[in-house]
Amino acid sequence: MLETGYLQKQPYFGAVVGRVANRIAKGTFTLDGKEYQLAINNGPNSLHGGVRGFDKVLWTPQVLSNGVEFSRVSPDGEEGYPGELKVWVTYTLDGGELVINYRAQASQATPVNLTNHSYFNLAGQGSPNIYDHEVTIEADAFLPVDETLIPTGEVAPVQGTAFDLRKPVELGKHLQEFHMNGFDHNFCLKGSKEKRFCARVHHAGSGRVLEVYTTQPGVQFYTGNFLDGTLKGKSGAVYPKHSGFCLETQNWPDAVNQLTPPCTAQHFGVYRGHLAHSACRQRNLSALIRQQMVEK
Repeated sequence: MLETGYLQKQPYFGAVVGRVANRIAKGTFTLDGKEYQLAINNGPNSLHGGVRGFDKVLWTPQVLSNGVEFSRVSPDGEEGYPGELKVWVTYTLDGGELVINYRAQASQATPVNLTNHSYFNLAGQGSPNIYDHEVTIEADAFLPVDETLIPTGEVAPVQGTAFDLRKPVELGKHLQEFHMNGFDHNFCLKGSKEKRFCARVHHAGSGRVLEVYTTQPGVQFYTGNFLDGTLKGKSGAVYPKHSGFCLETQNWPDAVNQLTPPCTAQHFGVYRGHLAHSACRQRNLSALIRQQMVEK
């Protein structure tokens, strides 16, 4: 049932993705002088950990007083990644917030870049699209991509482009104005590794607001371009193109190949992340997503 239900054509709804979120060009990288070949599952590239990433495996649960912890061991060589990786993801309730903490420990140098792939539609369950959502992203630059959605290597200013979301834009009108199919791009966030504001989404009809805070260098804004309406969810609702959005705070795509040193590589280190979000309908009590990535 699991194979034919949840896993079939599953677009990462609400999932933790890993070992490496986003795309790695041609599924290859070199680390400490050795070249590795990953599983290919997105055109010529590796996406969200490969064919059987962290979203498609069983985790071991442990009930906590105010939440639950899931853990697993990703064995050496899983989907082509080097080294054993122990991962813990803890979900707890803190007041009105759902807090997600990530922790991972590697036995050797390996890329690690975890994120949460939750979709949002602030208009509510069954709403057909997100065109009436007002979006703001606090980023002066973005990463242009090639035809396979791999960054070209350019860090481009958003000024004067369709990617200038520093002031609120209504998504549907914005896509129409710039003749865009949607967003599936990394925005380069300003500031240091300290937690700071990066994005805000407002739905006037419901009064719901979502705000995002992070210490990560990027956020992937995805507008559900590949949803096709074939999946059925709660009360039989289907999810067509542009029926939900994701704000995936993470490292830059293909960072293991394009950044020097490759900042997703964990050298016998401990990877920690923190994510919290809450729902509300008041502008002064905005929903929060906070994600911190601290390396030791």
